[in-house]
Amino acid sequence: MASEEASLRALESLMTEFFHSCTTNERKREIEELLNNFAQQIGAWRYCLYFLSNTRNEYVMMYSLTVFENLVNKMWLGVPSQDKMEIRSCLPKLLLSEHKALPYFIRNKLCKVIVDIGRQDWPMFYHDFFTNTLQLIQSPAMAPLGLILLKTTSEELACPREDLSVARKDELRKLLLEQVPTVLSLLTGILETIWDKHSVTAATPPPSPTSGESGELLGSLLQGSVYSKLLSQPIPQLDEESLQLCSLALECLAHLFSWIPLSTSITPSLLATIFHFARFGCDLRGRGKLGPSIYSSSSSSSSSSNGNSTGGTGAPPSSGPINGSTQPPAASKADRARLGVLAMTCVNELMSKNCVPLDFEEYLLRMFQQTFFLLQKLTRENNAHTIKSRLEELDESYVEKFTDFLRLFVSVHLRRIESNAQFPVVEFLALLFKYTFHQPTHEGYFACLDIWAIFLDYLTTKIKSRLADRDSVLNRYKDALVLLLREVLNRIQFRYNQAQLEELDDETLDDDQQTEWQRYLRQSLEVVAKVMELLPSHAFSTLFPVLQENLDVYLGLQQYIVTTGTGRRLNITAENDCRRLHCALRDLSSLLQAVGRLAEYFIGDVFAARFNDALTVVERLVEVTCYGSQISLYDLETAVPSVLKPDLIDVHAQSLAALQAYTHWLAQFYSEVQRQNQARFVSLITSTMDATAPLISAKVPEKLLLSACHLMVSIATTVRPVFLVTVPAVQNIFNLITDHSLARRLPQEAQVLVCRALSNMLLLPWPNLPESEQQWHTRSTNHASLLAALTRNYRLLRGTASLQQRRVGMEDMKAELHQTLRVLRDIVASISGEATKSRQICYQSLQESVQVSLTLFPVFIHQPDVTDEMLSFFLTLFQGLRVQMGVPFTEQIIHTFLNMFTREQLAASILQEGSAGCRVVEKFLKILQVVVQEPGQAFKPFLPSIISLCMEQVYPIVAERSSPDVKAEMFELLYQVLHHNWRYFFKTSVLASVQRGVSEEPMENEAQFIAAMQAFGQSFLQPDIHIFKQNLSYLESLNSKHKLYHKKMFRTTMLFHFINVLLQVLVHRSHDLLQDEIALAVYNMASVDFDSFYSAFMPEFLNSCQGVDANQRTVLGRNFKMERDLPSFTQSVHRLVNDLRYYRLCNGSLPPGTVKL
Repeated sequence: MASEEASLRALESLMTEFFHSCTTNERKREIEELLNNFAQQIGAWRYCLYFLSNTRNEYVMMYSLTVFENLVNKMWLGVPSQDKMEIRSCLPKLLLSEHKALPYFIRNKLCKVIVDIGRQDWPMFYHDFFTNTLQLIQSPAMAPLGLILLKTTSEELACPREDLSVARKDELRKLLLEQVPTVLSLLTGILETIWDKHSVTAATPPPSPTSGESGELLGSLLQGSVYSKLLSQPIPQLDEESLQLCSLALECLAHLFSWIPLSTSITPSLLATIFHFARFGCDLRGRGKLGPSIYSSSSSSSSSSNGNSTGGTGAPPSSGPINGSTQPPAASKADRARLGVLAMTCVNELMSKNCVPLDFEEYLLRMFQQTFFLLQKLTRENNAHTIKSRLEELDESYVEKFTDFLRLFVSVHLRRIESNAQFPVVEFLALLFKYTFHQPTHEGYFACLDIWAIFLDYLTTKIKSRLADRDSVLNRYKDALVLLLREVLNRIQFRYNQAQLEELDDETLDDDQQTEWQRYLRQSLEVVAKVMELLPSHAFSTLFPVLQENLDVYLGLQQYIVTTGTGRRLNITAENDCRRLHCALRDLSSLLQAVGRLAEYFIGDVFAARFNDALTVVERLVEVTCYGSQISLYDLETAVPSVLKPDLIDVHAQSLAALQAYTHWLAQFYSEVQRQNQARFVSLITSTMDATAPLISAKVPEKLLLSACHLMVSIATTVRPVFLVTVPAVQNIFNLITDHSLARRLPQEAQVLVCRALSNMLLLPWPNLPESEQQWHTRSTNHASLLAALTRNYRLLRGTASLQQRRVGMEDMKAELHQTLRVLRDIVASISGEATKSRQICYQSLQESVQVSLTLFPVFIHQPDVTDEMLSFFLTLFQGLRVQMGVPFTEQIIHTFLNMFTREQLAASILQEGSAGCRVVEKFLKILQVVVQEPGQAFKPFLPSIISLCMEQVYPIVAERSSPDVKAEMFELLYQVLHHNWRYFFKTSVLASVQRGVSEEPMENEAQFIAAMQAFGQSFLQPDIHIFKQNLSYLESLNSKHKLYHKKMFRTTMLFHFINVLLQVLVHRSHDLLQDEIALAVYNMASVDFDSFYSAFMPEFLNSCQGVDANQRTVLGRNFKMERDLPSFTQSVHRLVNDLRYYRLCNGSLPPGTVKL
């Protein structure tokens, strides 16, 4: 015993030293190694058992339990059966005798070790494992411990990790499912008993304000329901111990519900009991806000528990924590709320199951009725509380859980329940409405808006599938939709909701690149748009008058403008007036966005029916944009410049953006009036351009400038009026852009957009006109002169090809190059999908600049930022204009590139990962991808040099490095080479293959094909999961399109290698996210020749498996069923992988020299 005692003291001092702040990392590593070596010894567990029984040092206890955990999970197979019996007997005894004295985390860890033993040995060698747990639950003193064991059993046995064989996992699940009815009935018993016991005592005091809740609350939801009486009973006051027990029981239920199927074991009385406890979340009797730590075990109360004594105990008000287990009632308010949260977690676990057996549907209806009783309780107004203040006082987690419930109800179950006469959907929506618009937090409100969006989508889908009774469905919900629309619109207006809106952050961007305010507005407008789709005329008549009202304020500002010596100023100075103006402008900005969001509901089939409404909107928007540009409100001095100036700029920008949203409507209007009187249309377009042109200037704030540019691009690209180029305002913009001294002053993005608009006016075909009336000749001349003006300075650079000598002016040249190439690239990209004629004209205008770029390319080859820009331009050219460029010039370009990108140049670029050099190589590979995809024979001569560049120059550099970006492009290039040039490798004609059969197809360029396949195979041995996924999909695609796996070359020399690599990847679990894709690929490869797979590959694969014995190999082979359908095959693959890992784990943990029979 002395040695055990000495070991314990030594261990205690080691542990204390390890966790001491002064211990060095070096020393910590030494101690760690010592402890690990001790744990690996056979029989170390006996010492640990002694340590556990004789120490109070928490570190020592935790270490000892970790030794047991390791023994049970990794070495159990090699432990002698006598020792196992001893461990199975000692650990539970230790738990029973010490559980009250142990810290909770040690107790939980000990429970887990016991459950781990059960996971290995129950029921064969540890037959009383589960019955012991059930007995503990039924003994009043031990019930909490029993529940902890039960929850741990559910966690560890229902969904075990991989350290069990599949057969054992299935067995455990079956054993547990047999126990479920007993377990559920025990848990129901515990919860019911505690509720009933405390309800009796709670009902004896004089009537409290809560006892009269039943009548008016229940409405039609629970008419005549047996639950109405039960649910309106007062909530009992629970002592600390009962509260703890109920919490544990509900935690067990929540975990059980996460995996057991819905069945009649979940009885009505269990459901009713859970809902009783859900009411704890709605209970406001404890005063004061909840502390943040709902989930910590409350061991002390707040000192502000002013006189809230509980029914029955008669304890005096407490001024502070009381020692011992009894605690003042106010302290447990957080715990009471936690009961509600746990009960709602149980409800939501059941709700989230989409597969509902028929005999369970009635239970669902009961659940909904009971939850809506709670919803009524939450949204009932009385004198003491408004709804919002009630929701504010509730625990945040409870409100979140309740919102989750509502979302699950609407998204998963509404379609089941809606037609049930016993469930009044309209009343439910009224409650949801109240709940939504009284949410105390923005996040809560967003979550509720999401629920409405799901409901509106459901309604829209339902109406589309039942057009016959569309009106009756709509009429049923019309009132709810009207209310929703009005309230959401009010919520985005400062006029009605200033306090809340001012709280929203409008500066910090989130992951979606929007501010909190933008997200709020966008989500609100999505709901408005969905209502518009269902009730178009009503939504419009609600929104437009509100917009008009704010527009009148904005249009009336002109009378307050006064001209002073320093400039023009807005003569509104009173603080109150400024504040009202700020609110009106913010609201106008939001409403303009709303009107823009609705543009799509005026076009297409409904164009004629809603024409007048849309025309009213567009005329009003044109008027507003002209007004803003004429009196240039963005230039005014204001009393509060930091607030009002941004407001005025924003309204102006939003009016342009809203008008831009209606360009599709304008295009449809244009096509309708093409052959009639166009005066109205011409006037709209002319005025729009009059509003836009003055804003194309470097003096205008960028936000406004870009809105104007985007509007101009949309008019030129979407509407395409014939007369657009002749409009005086547009002529002015042409002059501005072609006059070099002015154009360069525009910011880069605006410059690119304006040039795109002007180019598109000349290049894009006019709608509804025959080819003969397109005036291509004139437009071609104009386009050539536009581009000549834009590239004037760039083309002069050609003369400086001997740049190496002149470092002077290098930066200016680079700037010129960047600026011009961005504009040209954008012009090409915008017409790449257009008619041949447009692309021809574009290329004619560009020809000289392209030649210049090619001449300059070698000059800048060592400056990656410049070559990056150039290759981006060439890539866009190849994607959009390769036919127009013609074969000879394309050849010249590719030759230039292939010569410039030497092995050294490539290596230098690729080795700087993430650099401009890397991007240059990626773009070069992208250009080659475009080339190899071109049909016809024109570019086929390049194939050998492209493949050689890929396999001999790029691949050796990236093969052993991560270089993910270059690798991805290189493999895509290889895939495109194979896919689009299959006959470069396999020349078989259809006739020949029919005559000869598939077996002896002739093959060409075999070495290149093999090298490509080896590169693909090699990529599966590397950790990069994105490359793995991409390449696996490429092989699968080549198989589905060209029968790759069936080709003799692949089948005879590569197929089994690929299957072997993929199975090894599954066994090593290095790419677990791709399990399904890998299993499917293995199936597709095996299905080429199942007979060989089962007779030759599988035995060979199993024989080569390390770490398993002959008997285990036989079992693995026997369990792999010789099925030929995908689901069974996949199941066998996953079983093989799981069991192989399990056997290796067991064998690896056996003590040396173990003999197995």
